[in-house]
Amino acid sequence: MADRPASIMMPRPGHRWTAEALLLITAMIWGFAFVAQRAGMSHAGPFAFNAIRFALGALILTPFVRKECTKRGATSVRGGALGILLTGIPLFLGASAQQAGLVHTTAGKAGFITGLYVVLVPLLALPMGHRPGRRMWYGATLAVAGLYLLSMQAGVKLASGDGLVLVGAFCWAAHVHAVGYFSPRLGPLRLAQAQFAVCAVLSVASAAVWESPNARLMGALVPLLYSGLLSVGVGYTLQVVAQERATPSAAAIILSLESVFAALGGWMMLGERLSGRQCAGCALMLAGTVWSQIPASYKRPDYSHAGDATARG
Repeated sequence: MADRPASIMMPRPGHRWTAEALLLITAMIWGFAFVAQRAGMSHAGPFAFNAIRFALGALILTPFVRKECTKRGATSVRGGALGILLTGIPLFLGASAQQAGLVHTTAGKAGFITGLYVVLVPLLALPMGHRPGRRMWYGATLAVAGLYLLSMQAGVKLASGDGLVLVGAFCWAAHVHAVGYFSPRLGPLRLAQAQFAVCAVLSVASAAVWESPNARLMGALVPLLYSGLLSVGVGYTLQVVAQERATPSAAAIILSLESVFAALGGWMMLGERLSGRQCAGCALMLAGTVWSQIPASYKRPDYSHAGDATARG
């Protein structure tokens, strides 16, 4: 998701082009969030930064959650608590790994590496007995080749920071499956707010243990507001609204463009530059992601005929 999360929901009849335009806006918001997250690292530690931005994201969803709860009614506390924990913990791990990795890598590289979660989702479903089609394997091969060109240094050593972002991509992929299972049972917005709150609490606890309390949070005010209110809150809400009408394959492809916006934002705002080799790696990774989704040869695990949703914060 920058965190951040894609949501795969059953499409409904409606204005498809409007939905796809909203998804493009979401990809843009998430892509530029990598710039905000990297800029925020100059003023706050990864855990403190995540604690505030996910708390803001949970707060902005409050009116939408109330409306959803009114429509859906109450959910059992036991089932709800389990779902919240099993989605909130992977979200915390993914966001923490990504944020820590951004200290040592560029926003553009982090965006492309994070985008690998689109390819990793069906691969993580292999133990469940699901077999991706050939396009998925071709796409994964292209993505891995691109990752090598983008991040590998002399020998076979992953560049500093890129390894943490890659760990985060695996966490995001696991998060997709967890949210896909629990979202239809608890409601997508309700679950989103609850897992954001879990991530915020775990981040506060981690910051208290591992980070200095002298963080200059006021200096990170703009990055926090952008990544908390826009990326987590507005971005997720637009995603949910749009994906009620967009097809899953189109949504995955459009949302994967966040990596392009991340590289563009890093170039425009942070002065980041990619070498020719790294640009070739980015192109391969994006091609692999898109190829793996056209057409959508992968059938997601059956979660009792329910939709799949995930939030990237």
